[in-house]
Amino acid sequence: MTTKTRYFVISSLLVLTVGLGTGLVAYYVGLPTSAFSSRGGPDELQYVPRDAAVLAYANVQDIMTSDLRRHIKDAMPNSESGQREFQDQTGINIETDIDRVVACLGADAGVSEPHSGMVLATGRFDVVKIEALMRDHGAQVEEYKGVRLLTASARAMHRRADADASGSPADANDMFALAFLKPGVIAVGNGQLVRRAIDLKNGGDNVTTNDEVMTLVRSLDTGNNAWALGHFDALRSKARLPETVASQIPAITLFSVSAHINGGLHGMLRAETRDDEAANNLRDVVRGFLALGKMQTGGKPEVQAMMQSLELGGTGKTVALSFAVPAELFDVVGHAPQREMRRRPGQ
Repeated sequence: MTTKTRYFVISSLLVLTVGLGTGLVAYYVGLPTSAFSSRGGPDELQYVPRDAAVLAYANVQDIMTSDLRRHIKDAMPNSESGQREFQDQTGINIETDIDRVVACLGADAGVSEPHSGMVLATGRFDVVKIEALMRDHGAQVEEYKGVRLLTASARAMHRRADADASGSPADANDMFALAFLKPGVIAVGNGQLVRRAIDLKNGGDNVTTNDEVMTLVRSLDTGNNAWALGHFDALRSKARLPETVASQIPAITLFSVSAHINGGLHGMLRAETRDDEAANNLRDVVRGFLALGKMQTGGKPEVQAMMQSLELGGTGKTVALSFAVPAELFDVVGHAPQREMRRRPGQ
């Protein structure tokens, strides 16, 4: 397996688990939990719209203190620029301030751009510091239905300047917002989705009323500290895959991924396809990749262990792939570029 191929396989598994939970924080700027409702899942689901296209959860403290995280930091010490940028812009330290996060991508209804995102974070937040820092980045403070809300152009937050200083009107979908929903809980992300979270604060048609989603949530929540589920089209649109690649992907409707992150990464990916034929086609594609990967992992025991752990299953319209990634694998990945540089002539 080439270095690029190895990076792709490992990165894909990591993004589908941790990335969907905590990576959305970095995308839009982006927990041990005992606060679970009888309906399943964390209490923060009450702020998520019923029609959310993608839903994800991560126990940030479990992940940040895991042996796997230590291996990643040692192997890739410069991999946390997004986390530092988030702290610079909001005053929130993901490692120490946040216990857990729930993230979602919105659907078309009520949001001007499909699949805009929002993160709900539970932890310890310095309200005065956060507000002062965001004001410095051009944010405005307002009250919305009794909740303190900070809003700004997302471009302005990113560039640390007023992107609309030229006089051009601000795009409503470009608005970034942060709301203090209640002590210890904040909503961060697309302005329209954050307002919808405030609307749901006192009840309403939230995602816990969606029986299909909550059935999946309950199945993923047990024994895992990171999970995600949703409509595959939402991921496809965000990934912006080349048409030649997208056209080869069998018809997938729903996906889910669950993981337990500690000494390594253990979990399962599931895909619900349109029909049995699409599921069989997807299994054939996955089998081909697995066979190719297993043939090309010679000389790398850690990579071989990961590839051998991949097990394809599922029946009918469901395709499942279980995986186990040892923490030591990230040592190999992190040190590979340095070894290649040393092997290059003239270096």
